[in-house]
Amino acid sequence: MLGRTANGVFWLFRYLERVENTARLLDAGLRMALTRDIVTAEEEWRSVMETAGQRAGYETKHGTYTGVQAWNYILRDNDNPANVLKMFEGVRTNARLARNAISGELWEAINEGWMQIEELLSRPVGQGEVGEVIATIRRAATLAHGAVDGTLLRNAAYYFGRAGTFLERADSTARILDIKYYLLLPSFSHVGSSLDTGQWEHILRSVSGDRAYRWLNAGNIDARGMVEFLVLDDRFPRSLAFCHSALRDNLAALARVHGREGQCNEIIRQADIELTDLTIDAVLEQGLHQFLQQFTNRNAAISSAIADDYRFLA
Repeated sequence: MLGRTANGVFWLFRYLERVENTARLLDAGLRMALTRDIVTAEEEWRSVMETAGQRAGYETKHGTYTGVQAWNYILRDNDNPANVLKMFEGVRTNARLARNAISGELWEAINEGWMQIEELLSRPVGQGEVGEVIATIRRAATLAHGAVDGTLLRNAAYYFGRAGTFLERADSTARILDIKYYLLLPSFSHVGSSLDTGQWEHILRSVSGDRAYRWLNAGNIDARGMVEFLVLDDRFPRSLAFCHSALRDNLAALARVHGREGQCNEIIRQADIELTDLTIDAVLEQGLHQFLQQFTNRNAAISSAIADDYRFLA
């Protein structure tokens, strides 16, 4: 496969995962804001913007945090280079560039999703419409993933796509956990304390893990258990452990297809070994923020190594 095509497939799925994760974050923020007073709701939207990595740009344009301003900025504001509309356009552009490597069904799912989202975001999104918009975005991503599972040949394109998915998913979970955890937890001494249960639920909703966590923990929510679930539980498909395990498997499959291993295989293998041997006590003793910073830095190194190993710019 040509490096440009591999790059297109890889980033198609990174952008798709990023769009879906942003929709989840908005959905969780909307649920929390609707159950809070005005002051607390503003703090919630500030937290959403911080988690999305868009706070600086937002505050350059807006002096206050209201739901309508926040979700329109994230979804469609032209002054926001990372808005959902532009990200999904990136999904479609990369899908077009890689048309010869993906199935017709996947292209149709992406193209139809793009047309629906473009129509919904062609005008400002009001209070009565935001739920429908978020649901449409999540449905478009789900249909695309379904087309991948049901129609894409298990070849290099599939493995590049899955690698992009799990790399982006791991980054998203780490970012949400890092920012949200320390916004909610005033100091290390509060680890294991029972703060606002609703806020912890927000973190779990942001990664669609609330039901799974409750099922595994008999409905009990605490900071320590939540961190262990999102970092080390390899049964949950958005945990760091699960994402790195899946990333390792897909990079190993790419190495088999190409008949050689690259630097990316060495980095992910070492990262996966270290994560497998970790305990929650070791994570908290090291410091969650420090651990997550190291994790995201290594993820960036893996991404760069993939691009170098498979000559994405060639």
